[in-house]
Amino acid sequence: MKLLVTGGAGYIGSHTTLALLRSGHDVVIVDDLSNSSREAVVRVGELAGREPVFIEANIGDAARLASVFAEHRPDAVIHFAGRKAVGESTQLPLLYYRENVAATVTLLETMAEFGCKRIVFSSSATVYGASEPPFTEDSPTGATNPYGRTKHMIEQILSDAAAADDELAVGVLRYFNPIGADASGRIGEDPQGIPNNLVPFIAQVAAGRRPELVVFGNDYDTVDGTGVRDYVHVVDLAAGHLAALEYLSGRPGFHVWNLGTGRGTSVLELVAAYEAASGIAIPYRIAPRRPGDVAVNYADPAKAQRELGWTAVKGIDEMCADTHRWQSANPNGYARSAG
Repeated sequence: MKLLVTGGAGYIGSHTTLALLRSGHDVVIVDDLSNSSREAVVRVGELAGREPVFIEANIGDAARLASVFAEHRPDAVIHFAGRKAVGESTQLPLLYYRENVAATVTLLETMAEFGCKRIVFSSSATVYGASEPPFTEDSPTGATNPYGRTKHMIEQILSDAAAADDELAVGVLRYFNPIGADASGRIGEDPQGIPNNLVPFIAQVAAGRRPELVVFGNDYDTVDGTGVRDYVHVVDLAAGHLAALEYLSGRPGFHVWNLGTGRGTSVLELVAAYEAASGIAIPYRIAPRRPGDVAVNYADPAKAQRELGWTAVKGIDEMCADTHRWQSANPNGYARSAG
């Protein structure tokens, strides 16, 4: 199958592209490299033994996207492209609505024009907002920040598009907190600038790139006062995308699944796990809560297990060990370690 992967040079996109190539699919990546690296694509090709096609473009560029569809005629789309930082989204909401929501509408219009009838969308557990975990796919939604609202809006757009086209198959994957890296240490998470997510920040502290970790809030109603999240290995997530893609074959309509472990880990528990995996002490300080953050967020993944045959198999210790292997092998990330 020929697949178009938007945002395929990014963290989750690169790991999923590797899994797709290893499964025998042909992959065309469209990525504007705004928060990703061309080097990731090169390394994916080396690990897979064959390269994906790479096109540097923003999917919001309708003419450019149409030319990609006209040349490559993808059978299905896996859609990762978009902005993803909660804090930044509260400061730049219009950027998030344009880059995430408007660009997805352009993508769906282009798919319709070229008769592409299958899409797997990278959504987020942030669509559940402040409702009570564990979250099932039927839990009330209501995101608490602009990033989460863009994901929720895109889900609604996809649902409406599927309702209007009885041939369109949509799979929405609400995944929780992706961490880890490929076991080779060749690809991993390499955020530009100061990391917005916890684990890459911890990894950079361990590598000496940052002086300390900032823990946002220790007064939540949790085991140690710090926020609790459901951390899932990025390689498990990649497998979930393949399972969803296969499930959608011959099943038009709108489908949604949680991808998570079903277990919560606090910030300080994760720090302790990373220290154990790396043998390095992680200095940290407590800061006030961040706007838009919730105390506890973890999945009920039973539906994905039942319908997709998917289960997260890698635990926190392996997630931390793989992250540390990636960071140790690439202390300055892709850009300055390339070559």
